[in-house]
Formats: sequence, C-alpha cells, structure tokens
Amino acid sequence: MKNIYKLFAVVLTLFDGNTNVTTDVGLTEEMKTYYSDYLIDNAEPELVHDQFGQKRPIPKNGGKTIQFRKYDSLPKALTPLVEGKTPDGQKLNMSVIEATVKQYGAFIELADILLLTAIDNNLLEATVLLASQAGRSLDTITREVLNGGTNVQYGASRVNARYKLTGEGDTKDFFSVNCVNRAVRFLKVMNAKKFGDGWVAIAHPDVLYDLMEDPRWRDVKTYSGPSGIYQGEVGRLNDVRFVETTEAKIFHAHDLSAASRTLTVKSVSSTTVTVNETLTADDVAALAERKVLIGGECFTVVSATTNTLTLDAAPTTTTEGTVIYPGEAGAKGRDVYSTLFLGANAYGTTEITGGGLEHIVKQLGSSGTADPLNQRATAGWKATKTAVRLVEQYMVRVETASTFEAGEN
Repeated sequence: MKNIYKLFAVVLTLFDGNTNVTTDVGLTEEMKTYYSDYLIDNAEPELVHDQFGQKRPIPKNGGKTIQFRKYDSLPKALTPLVEGKTPDGQKLNMSVIEATVKQYGAFIELADILLLTAIDNNLLEATVLLASQAGRSLDTITREVLNGGTNVQYGASRVNARYKLTGEGDTKDFFSVNCVNRAVRFLKVMNAKKFGDGWVAIAHPDVLYDLMEDPRWRDVKTYSGPSGIYQGEVGRLNDVRFVETTEAKIFHAHDLSAASRTLTVKSVSSTTVTVNETLTADDVAALAERKVLIGGECFTVVSATTNTLTLDAAPTTTTEGTVIYPGEAGAKGRDVYSTLFLGANAYGTTEITGGGLEHIVKQLGSSGTADPLNQRATAGWKATKTAVRLVEQYMVRVETASTFEAGEN
C-alpha cells in the first residue's frame, strides 16, 4: 500500500484546517504520492474485468498505440527421426496486435466556501468518489470490448438469438449448470488454458442467484484462503471460478417512446406499420435504427413518423392490437444478462499504475482570470486506457434471462 496508512494520520492533520485542501502547490511530493496511491488503491477493486487480461504498461513517448504479442501453436511432430540426420527446424510465428490508447477523465469542482466551512477532509472524500468513478469507467471500457466477442451461447442453446430468450416456460432460459458445462466444453475444444486450476467466469449477482441453489456449487470460503482468491470471487462449479460484479453486462431495451415502453399495431402495409400511439419528434428521432419485436420477429426501424414505423422487412404478424416491444434485449424486451467465460491470454489491457491513472489537483485561483476571486479548486482523475481481444477462441459469452431484472448498467 506504499505507506498509505502511515501517511493517513499526517494528511488528516495537515488538511484539518480546510484552507489549502485542493492546492497543488500546497501538497508536498509525499502527499501527492499519497493521494495518487489512494486513488489507485480505491479504483482497483472496481476493475473486475481487467484482472484476467494480459497487462501492458503505458508506453513512454511511444505514440498512441500499444502492442500485444500472440504466439501461434506449433504443429504436431509426427515424422520419425532419421539416425544421424538433423531434422529441419521450425520457426516461431508471432502475431502482433496493436491497440490505440485513449484518454478518459473527470473532475470535481470545490468551492472556497465549502473548503472553509466543511468538517470533513474534502480532498480525501473527493478522492474516494473519483476513484470509484474512475474504476467503474475503466472497467466498463474493458467490459464492452469483451462483450463484443464473436462466440456466444444463448441460455442452454434452446434458442439461437438474444431476442428469443423468454424467461418463461420449463427452462426459462435462466443460467444453469447446463450453461456452464456447454461453455466449459467450448473452452476445452478450443484448447483455452486455465488460470491455474480453473477457468474464470464474470457474472452478475442476479445470474448467480439462479446457479447457487445447485448442490454442486462450492462457496469460495470452502476451498480457498483470503490470499488465494480473485477480486469478487464467490464460488466455483465444474472447474470454473465465478467472479461476481454488478457491472457485468446487461442488455437492456429502452422504452419505445417517452410515454410508453411498447407500441401497438393499428395496421400493416408491407414494411410500413401504423401504430395507435402518437409519437413526438424526439420519439421519432430516437427510433431510427432501433430494433423492435413484432409477433416474435425482430426488425430494424429504418425510419419513423408521428404514427408509423418503416421496417427493414415486412412482418408476418399484421393483427391489429399486436404489441410492439423494444428489441435490443430478450423476448418482450426483458433484460438479458451476459456471463463471460475466459481462458488465460484471451485479451489484453493497460495497467493503471505507472501513469495509467493519475490524480490531478488544481489550487484555488489556478485558473487565473477565469477565477479572479480564488473561488474554485478542482480534484480529478485522468486515465490512458485500451483493451483488446487477443484470442477469440479463448472466450465465450453466455446470454441468459434471470429471475430478476436489474436494468441498464
């Protein structure tokens, strides 16, 4: 923790007067290091999706790209050796995958009156909030890259598309042991390496609720000590160690209009659907390129007017009163949860240490004429980040419905 706890009491004393809490000039190098380390230490627990990828430091003066290397497997050597004859050597084939790094950041503005009158150490409180924001933001960037993977299973493979996951009937398309077994089979067939003694799955608590009732589930406390578990690890089943996070991807379908989640069919003429509802100008603009479900079929809205939708194909269901659901998630617009199953070296990401994440403090009046009365100070974070899928075959996404519906995250 780099002497954070040793510095803690000193820093609280130094900032107790609240006069120069956010001044960069007023912070010693030791205190700057403290706050930077404090930001990183509080951000790291949020980076659940980062912890299983190859890590690369931010390149110093290396431009905007970062390289990840992937080595190809060697073929089987099935030709018998000939006595006294040296066989031909093989070449080590290496693929280089480049990713472009981008910067992200945010800051909090602190007024001088708050600094003068507040009881709390404002910089410390601000740093905690900023660290959480930074961690969740950077974690989401990696999460979205991973969820763009090409290998996907829908429930227990009863259906072949996200919008067909119903959450109803006997199977309900919930997360189950069958889903785990199918994902493990995929990783085995693809020769994905384990992380030590198991593969890893990143899942939402709503999903794991449907799995933990199985008698084969083993709680993390029954097989590992505190030093041997991953951040967020809650249990294992069939050689898979499950990591729980509320930031696991949820495919959520937004309402089709400001007034209603759904629309209803009035009439259908080829690809044009007239609806009973009156859409606002904002509704019309937002509907373009959206997915909708009509009679269990999925369509893309090409354009819309105040009472019509033009689709990319003609629906077979033309009955008046048929409900039109948003189509980006499951059947009838219900939430769909992504559980990521990962093998080693499936993806890469940048480190937050060594310049990947920095804490920035600006003093009262540092804006010059933009702050002539020294009324505003700021505390913020800036990160340089990228994530990239390296080997598609080493990861698979399992999409399921759930007993619960958490909404967008």
